[in-house]
Amino acid sequence: MSNLRKRTVANPDEGSAVSTLIESFKGLDAYAKPLDDFKVKTSSGASITLVSAFFIVLLLISEFVDWRSVKLQPHIDVDKARNEKMTINMNITFPHIPCFLLSLDVMDIAGEHQNDVSHNVYKVRLSPDGSVINKSKGVVGEHDGGNPAPKDPNYCGSCYGGIADNEKGCCNTCDDVRRAYEARGWTLSNPDAIEQCVNEHYSEKIKEQSIEGCNVHGHIEVNKVPGNVHFAPGRPLTQARMHVHDLSQYSVNENFNFGHIIHSLSFGEEIHYLKNPLDNTSKLVSHSHYTFQYFVKVVSTKFELKNGSKIATNQFSITENDMDTTAKAGMPQQGYLPGVFFNYDISPMLITYVEYQKPFAHFLTDVCAIVGGIFTVAGIVDSFVYKAEKSFKRKVELGKGS
Repeated sequence: MSNLRKRTVANPDEGSAVSTLIESFKGLDAYAKPLDDFKVKTSSGASITLVSAFFIVLLLISEFVDWRSVKLQPHIDVDKARNEKMTINMNITFPHIPCFLLSLDVMDIAGEHQNDVSHNVYKVRLSPDGSVINKSKGVVGEHDGGNPAPKDPNYCGSCYGGIADNEKGCCNTCDDVRRAYEARGWTLSNPDAIEQCVNEHYSEKIKEQSIEGCNVHGHIEVNKVPGNVHFAPGRPLTQARMHVHDLSQYSVNENFNFGHIIHSLSFGEEIHYLKNPLDNTSKLVSHSHYTFQYFVKVVSTKFELKNGSKIATNQFSITENDMDTTAKAGMPQQGYLPGVFFNYDISPMLITYVEYQKPFAHFLTDVCAIVGGIFTVAGIVDSFVYKAEKSFKRKVELGKGS
């Protein structure tokens, strides 16, 4: 009894059920394979395969580059910002007007006036050939060999009828006298009659610098309301509540003119995505009394980057008008001031650019579409070529080929 062993016999019905299940599962195969004996490989099929593989690789590289690239998607909204300030960045060269004669003024519809702006704005004196003389603010007397000898500490110079800007009522320098005159709305037309100007050799310095040019660069802060920024000759004055300029020193030299080169001009933070329309613009003339007007439409712009940071700046469009204001007698037409004027208006629209990169799922979808589409089209072409070859060979065998 101990030598007897129990043998397990497989149930024939159980094996049959598994085989049936596997066969049923095979029926789901959408890619039925022909027998190797029935596969026919041709030279035309190999050529079509190589061509289709080339196009697949080419399109896959293009799709990969597109997936990795970051795009900017614009959206337009109403600008709801209030009480904002706007920065105007500039770099402009005036080859035929000296720095001491160049004034930068800002006016807006809110009533704010900034006359002869000097804060954050630098004037660089240029020689007639365009080389830099000095890089400090270019005014009469700076870096020209020293200042006049110091006076008695108790000295109190006359203001010659002007209004002094100090409690003592003293004007100890030529510039003090000039400011006192400006407070009265007068012009300093005869500096040789002013003791302080004679001591500082003011007239000689003006004559020395009269052949120079000037580069103005820097930035100014303005209210974000319509207004204008202009470069004009002479110091600005207020007479009868009107904004005027002292042209006495400008009109004596026919070589002065407001031909200019705008190296760069932007409103707000400078962004490498944006190209400003006035960059590297050149306007050169030979007339002294010539007015350049640029009408600027400023559009608020915001960039929302993928790293979460936001940058607020502005874009602008431009129209321009140039006018020769010389009258028949050689004098400027009344009411026209020679200079360069940037009249800016603010658009109520806000353009928001959002950085966008295609998701990886879209990249996979496009890859499948490229591979599947090319293989399908190549299969159709291969089938057509194969049938054409078979038909031609059959005709040749029957003696009908030519």
